[in-house]
Amino acid sequence: MNTNSAEIAGELLAGLPFGLRENEKRAILLPALDALTRHHYGQSEVFRRVVDAAFGGLKRRAYSDLEELPFVPVSLFKRHELRSVPPNQVFRVLTSSGTTGQSVSRVYLDRATAELQAKALVRIVQHFIGKARLPMIVLDHEDVVREPSTYSARAAGILGLMQFGRRPIYALRPDMSFDAEKVLAYLAELKGEPPLFFGFTYIVWQHALEALRGAGRRLAPNNGVLIHSGGWKKMEGAGVGADEFAAAARAGLGVARVLNFYGMVEQVGSVFFENSIGALHAPVFADVIVRDPFTLHPLAAGRRGLLQVLSVLPQGYPGHSLLTEDLAEWCGVDDAAAGMPGRFFRVLGRAPRSEVRGCSDTYAQSA
Repeated sequence: MNTNSAEIAGELLAGLPFGLRENEKRAILLPALDALTRHHYGQSEVFRRVVDAAFGGLKRRAYSDLEELPFVPVSLFKRHELRSVPPNQVFRVLTSSGTTGQSVSRVYLDRATAELQAKALVRIVQHFIGKARLPMIVLDHEDVVREPSTYSARAAGILGLMQFGRRPIYALRPDMSFDAEKVLAYLAELKGEPPLFFGFTYIVWQHALEALRGAGRRLAPNNGVLIHSGGWKKMEGAGVGADEFAAAARAGLGVARVLNFYGMVEQVGSVFFENSIGALHAPVFADVIVRDPFTLHPLAAGRRGLLQVLSVLPQGYPGHSLLTEDLAEWCGVDDAAAGMPGRFFRVLGRAPRSEVRGCSDTYAQSA
């Protein structure tokens, strides 16, 4: 069996992004993630210290299942430099979107990892919207993407999705106000061609949908699609759920489809789009595990716990097996109702401090 993680990632990217049943996928992912774990253990001192302190070091034999693999908390990227390549091979640093005064994650990308992540994103998004590039309206402002060497998660998201559009315009001014006249003029030029809208959930809600509603305006039905992600913590604070957001987007922007996805800067490319029953679906090169917040034992379907995300894409930094700070439950696997094989899950929000204490205590020594 091939155990070269980069080759396995390439082979998976060459096929259908949702083309394997769970047992088939796991049989391919396990040797690749085992090899990645051993590679990062040898190349990253921080990762090695975590594995030694929290897991008693690496097992000499190959790991027998995905649940057995070591993992690191995503918060580690806020305090430590995690990379498995020398500094001269880092060509871009991604940062998470933190509020003022918050620490931000820093992810060090080499070109090989960045290329794999870009290919993965293409495969997933084209699965949902097709290969044709649509006229694009970015529900943000242009200044976000100005700095080329250090990108925020917000900038990386915009630039990543921009490859699926053409003739893009930015719908927001630098002061975050919605430029309705600019958007209306652009839509008029399309002469009925459906547009692609993209933005981050809370920004779309506050600065586009709420702005249109406050002005008593709606965009005409245009048969377009809105892709959005992130910001659900703020949406929960505003008392807005996924169904209400989608209904408001269809009414306010005139789109026919609203596609939500879950992703993070620490695992760019491994994004989880909603399937036909509204759950998030793992592609062939990634998977998820839900763990008890106190014991960190893997949980069965329907049980609420901390979400762990796995991906064969991060070759240049130890981001292949991450324990997030999000509560989730995995709902099912290989279910025909979902429209595609593989495991699917729901994110339930951020874990309160009390619920992640067990995880934090586990890693106290290594950090």
